[in-house]
Amino acid sequence: METLLEFQAFLSQPWPWWAGGITIGITLFLLLYFGKEFGLSANLRTMCAADGAGDYADFFDFDWQAQGWNLMVALGAMFGGYMAATYFSPGHIAHVSEATVASLNEISAGVEGAQFHWNAETGADVPIVPAPTAENPNVPEFWNLYSWSSLFTLRGMIIILGGGFLIGFGSRYAGGCTSGHAISGIADLQIPSLVAVISFFVGGLIMTYFFLPYILQIPI
Repeated sequence: METLLEFQAFLSQPWPWWAGGITIGITLFLLLYFGKEFGLSANLRTMCAADGAGDYADFFDFDWQAQGWNLMVALGAMFGGYMAATYFSPGHIAHVSEATVASLNEISAGVEGAQFHWNAETGADVPIVPAPTAENPNVPEFWNLYSWSSLFTLRGMIIILGGGFLIGFGSRYAGGCTSGHAISGIADLQIPSLVAVISFFVGGLIMTYFFLPYILQIPI
């Protein structure tokens, strides 16, 4: 039991950024070695094909069973994320740097109710989107975007439903998502993937600076 607790403490410690990069690189090397192309959004097409969508559209008419390994990757990502968040994340609060909070405060300046609450005592432990068990309840409900109560509001529908639609449509229209293009595509030296990744960042910046401040002004 003591060994397991030590192992849990080892995994729960803050890890440097390059550790994630090395892990992704090793995983990608193994996928390329075995002739696989990684991409999570491709599982949506696979699931539709498994449910018989190929009878109605040629796009889904393919050997979906050959993509079973990718479904296992998605399942493993969900299970691993749950394990990490539940058993290996002490406090369940993201540690945000002072520079990040300052930048977010600057972006939200002038938007009523959008100002972040910076706690001098807890410092960067202030959560941006607090969970129900957040240790700092002073973050205004204005930022509680991802909840059932927020979903059934105009702002929640725009952000969650509208954003989900754009992600789904965009990933298929571009032939892949961030994992398919930014990880597999660039590693395979594909120019279209590089263009797609640049477009991801440009689109994110446009949304953050030109659209999101107005969307967040919609009352809950």
